[in-house]
Amino acid sequence: MKRLILPFFACLLANSIQAQKNITEAIQRPKLVVGIVIDQMRWDYLYRFNPLFKPTGGFKRMMGEGFSCDNTLIPYTPTVTACGHTCVYTGSVPAIHGITGNAWWDNKLMKSVYCSEDKTVKGVGGKGEEEGQMSPRNMLTTTICDELRLATNFQSKVIGVALKDRGSILPAGHSANAAYWYEGKSGNFITSTYYMNALPDWVTRFNNRKLVDSLYRLNWNTSLPQDVYSQYATADMKDYENKPFGKEATSFPYDLSKFAEKDYTKISTTPYGNTLTAEMAKAAITAEKLGKGPATDFLAVSFSSPDYIGHSFGPNSWEMVDDYVRLDDELGKLFIFLDATVGKGQYTAFLTADHAVAHIPAFMKENKLPGGVMDDAGSMKEMNTRIKEKFGVDNAIVSMYNYQVYLNHPKIDAEKIDDELIKKWIIQYLKKNEAVANAFATADIMTTPINKTLREMLANGFNPARSGDVQVILKPGYIEGSATGTTHGLWYPYDSHIPLLWYGWGIKKGKTNRETYMTDIAPTVAALLHIQMPSGSVGKVIEDVIK
Repeated sequence: MKRLILPFFACLLANSIQAQKNITEAIQRPKLVVGIVIDQMRWDYLYRFNPLFKPTGGFKRMMGEGFSCDNTLIPYTPTVTACGHTCVYTGSVPAIHGITGNAWWDNKLMKSVYCSEDKTVKGVGGKGEEEGQMSPRNMLTTTICDELRLATNFQSKVIGVALKDRGSILPAGHSANAAYWYEGKSGNFITSTYYMNALPDWVTRFNNRKLVDSLYRLNWNTSLPQDVYSQYATADMKDYENKPFGKEATSFPYDLSKFAEKDYTKISTTPYGNTLTAEMAKAAITAEKLGKGPATDFLAVSFSSPDYIGHSFGPNSWEMVDDYVRLDDELGKLFIFLDATVGKGQYTAFLTADHAVAHIPAFMKENKLPGGVMDDAGSMKEMNTRIKEKFGVDNAIVSMYNYQVYLNHPKIDAEKIDDELIKKWIIQYLKKNEAVANAFATADIMTTPINKTLREMLANGFNPARSGDVQVILKPGYIEGSATGTTHGLWYPYDSHIPLLWYGWGIKKGKTNRETYMTDIAPTVAALLHIQMPSGSVGKVIEDVIK
């Protein structure tokens, strides 16, 4: 009897092994996918700064050997960090995935909510447990990373790395093995108990290197001859730039050594923040053996420093030029590292941005271009004062997040005031502001006579539980904020036209100028990997990209 049973089980085992082999052979995938998001990158930087990029740098490598979608647009507003990272990885829009801003006023909870906050978890690896109370729970859909984990029965490893928590957590998704972000108080990369109860040994070793101190001691001077910068940017010293390194630090060179062992927050507003991020990404690849397992792994890495630098100095500054020259070099080194550890042609990479950026309004005026500033905080204060006088409701406006006015409905209802009257008054008030092109009730997005593209973008950004009552549209070139520095968030091309580069396994060489969208990235990755697209995806596969 045993003689009959043993051959039978041997046959079953052989068939099982062959079946697994057939599946592996039938479904070809790269060993690793590397998703790269540059926080605040205008598409035109690819060509404007192109003469400054190295042949061995990341941008020319991707453009020369990969595929470029040169007309990629964001299909919603507001064009801000949390929405952008979520859209890239979900293929969805705020109306569906629920991340309507970096923060929003929650109309059900009646409180301000940060995009990745989660009070049910604790921080791990930082100064205190409260600092890292973050998770992806506010995101309502899956990401492409979640779908990869599902498709491989959770054999794929997924890790997110960024300086900003939202740049790491939201892309990596709900089922990620880990997400790590930078804590300025400690100078450490941290995580939360959503993922683990203690940092892995390799992260602790990385933190113990205190790489930030070493980078500070390099200081920040121009990496190119100074006469080169004047060809690509305005004068180095401008009154309308912010001064993140102190009132006396108004131009190059910047003394960063004074912050060593004292202030770990300043690194984010230097190109060394990109270096720190790249080194952490490399450490994750090595320690977690990404690209070495039985299934495709995914590294979601976001470079946050361009956003900090851009907000402070603007897109026409020496600092921004220098940052992109250095970032190009960092990306080139990252690809060389991937070639050596995973293998050239064995990984797929894409590079995009979460949003672009407006020029500093004072720079615009200096060059006779339209632009200006809206004091949103001042406007909210004045409106509340006048609504109190006219309608008898105190603090009727609770927020002006995301270019929208949020009303305190419980308080208005308690006073038995028709909120439509208050909305009508707010709209009339806002339309008198020099910076405002239009204002209307968000309930009327689909019926207000506005441009078709704008209507679609506003509708894609509207979520009833997390959006406001009145929509504010600023004029082109105008921003919310102050007289120094700049920001982003509007529907105009300078905020919504982003780069999209593809490189590596399964990617054709070439470019297209046809219109593509941020929402198309996740479906294209899904098609490349032969897996399901994320649960709220509304994008289309960019067929031109795939071999």
